[in-house]
Amino acid sequence: MGSHASAGASRAVVDSIRRIVRALRESSREAERRVGISGAQLFVLQQLASGPAGSLAEVAQRTLTHPSSVSVVVSRLAAAGLLVRAPSQLDRRRTELRLTARGRRLLRSAPALAQEGLIEAVVRLPRGRRAQLAGGLAALIEEMRLGGAAAPMFFEKGRARRRRANARR
Repeated sequence: MGSHASAGASRAVVDSIRRIVRALRESSREAERRVGISGAQLFVLQQLASGPAGSLAEVAQRTLTHPSSVSVVVSRLAAAGLLVRAPSQLDRRRTELRLTARGRRLLRSAPALAQEGLIEAVVRLPRGRRAQLAGGLAALIEEMRLGGAAAPMFFEKGRARRRRANARR
């Protein structure tokens, strides 16, 4: 019975991860289909809709992401004219990140994102359960030997994907 129960628990863990990944992937695809940007890019724009950010670190904090991952996304959004780096209205010596009129228009037709729901659900968990989940996931990552560099934002196209696409040409 022990191994059967263990297999059932293992299946429940993997099924739960699959459901989360599927929801995130489908949400990102819907964002790309409807507004033409990745789910990660849309998520950053949505976080800036509540007000400008004083730094990349602040955007990273709002998105619960590493600053290096946010930097790539912010650069792409700036290049697309959806956000700008501009002098702060409160302190002209500082630069802040804010939406452009084009970025605000895009948000009006954007779908809701699954990662918003994921973050809200994690934050709502009682502190002890959240710590237990964090520990369990950290142990899983360690067992999978996935440590190392900061994780990119969900479904943001990175260098590896571009390299693969270029290699096929």
